Amino acid sequence: MTHPHDDTQGVRGELAQDTTIDNRAPRPPRSKAGRAVEQSVRVVGDKVGPNSALILLLVIGLAIVVGLSALAAEIYENVTDSDGVAGLDQPLLDYAITLRAPLADMLITAYTDIAGQIGMPIIAVAALLILSIRRRSWTPVILIVAAGGGSLLMTVAGKNLIGRVRPDQAEAVPPYEHSASFPSGHTLNAVAVVGVIAYLLILRRQTKRARVLIALGAVVFAITVGISRVYLGHHWFTDVLAGWVLGAAWLAFVIFAHRVYLSIREHRHERRAALDSANDPQ
Repeated sequence: MTHPHDDTQGVRGELAQDTTIDNRAPRPPRSKAGRAVEQSVRVVGDKVGPNSALILLLVIGLAIVVGLSALAAEIYENVTDSDGVAGLDQPLLDYAITLRAPLADMLITAYTDIAGQIGMPIIAVAALLILSIRRRSWTPVILIVAAGGGSLLMTVAGKNLIGRVRPDQAEAVPPYEHSASFPSGHTLNAVAVVGVIAYLLILRRQTKRARVLIALGAVVFAITVGISRVYLGHHWFTDVLAGWVLGAAWLAFVIFAHRVYLSIREHRHERRAALDSANDPQ
């Protein structure tokens, strides 16, 4: 059991540790649209509560995800000629084939599976259980589930909209994959899911060195997972590029939603403190 005034757990822990980094509050949204969204969600939060407001904002974000996937599909169709980004696809795959060796193929296959349909759910569930239990908060559960759900939705939407064929099996390393190629779901997972886990960890780290190492580790993982997909011939480079861009966009939205949630928490805490002070007979 923990002390009721523990500043590392529950709402108290969120207000004490997650609202600032190096004792500095993250910058509020600079754009009018960002400030309007924050104010609107704050009003909703006052009525339904911070957790409900966070979930509502993330649901709206998931709808935006579908739009992002459709936009990515449209952009992809505009660059599939040899003069566009897709002109790199076959040359990069040809180069990757020249680098292959049996041991490297085995190790890289095991590595890329970390971000796959089995590895990533295990990481996500383990992280949300550990973080939510240690912090006595539902916030890690909501954010990690949202990151994974958005990644899955973008993957399914993109594959259904494009239906792009993967590189030929003769140019790929087994085990072969048979779903549509665009975008790379492994890359999306590596950016969005691991990115939000890294973000949650960074919030509670006390030293700049620790925060930089965590962020660097997440970035390196996302980049190398994407590269591994091209190396193994399971995706074209443009599939991976879309995974990086879409994953980063969704991660940024999830973090924005969390900052708005914390703003609601602070607002409610300050208002309650003011009411308690006004009612205190001294």
